[in-house]
Amino acid sequence: MYNKIIKLIIAAGIIAFAVYQFTEGYIGNGIMFILLSLIFIFLYFKNEFILLAFLRLRKQDFDGAKKWLNKIKNPESALVKKQQGYYNYLHGIMVSQSNMNEAEKYFKKAISLGLSMKHDLAMAKLNLAGIAFSKRRKNEAQKLLSEASKLDKQGMLTDQIKMMKQNMKRAAGPNQHYGAGGSLRAQKRRG
Repeated sequence: MYNKIIKLIIAAGIIAFAVYQFTEGYIGNGIMFILLSLIFIFLYFKNEFILLAFLRLRKQDFDGAKKWLNKIKNPESALVKKQQGYYNYLHGIMVSQSNMNEAEKYFKKAISLGLSMKHDLAMAKLNLAGIAFSKRRKNEAQKLLSEASKLDKQGMLTDQIKMMKQNMKRAAGPNQHYGAGGSLRAQKRRG
């Protein structure tokens, strides 16, 4: 995998060669090299391994996505800040199936680094709300859930948000015990 700086150096070298081709009169070659340099500039902002991991996740292939993400050896030097956010976001999604504590760390780090799409940020906060709710941190879960609903402008997560709110209401309801329970006075009347 190329370091993010190497991608820019390669793009600058290709652009310099394109300018040389223009000065020599080879306009078609110059245009082709400019287009080629745009690929490296695109890959500077959108990491190729993260894109391939997203494609694997769309097919529900968690092992394949993990394989592509594991090819990124040092995320701090190889990725820009937003890409590091998506790196942690993808790890959080994959780990949330088995280890909630680790998934919580990944999602919090992804939110702190930033995600460029509001839908992804809403999804990360929704997952964090679910983790907080399962750990009995209801206030934190409600706060994260309201933030997720504000970020979900397109309504892609409305069903999940409604379901999470219903689950929170059910858990917050009074615990009613039917049968032999009740007050001492009621038990004496029955017995």
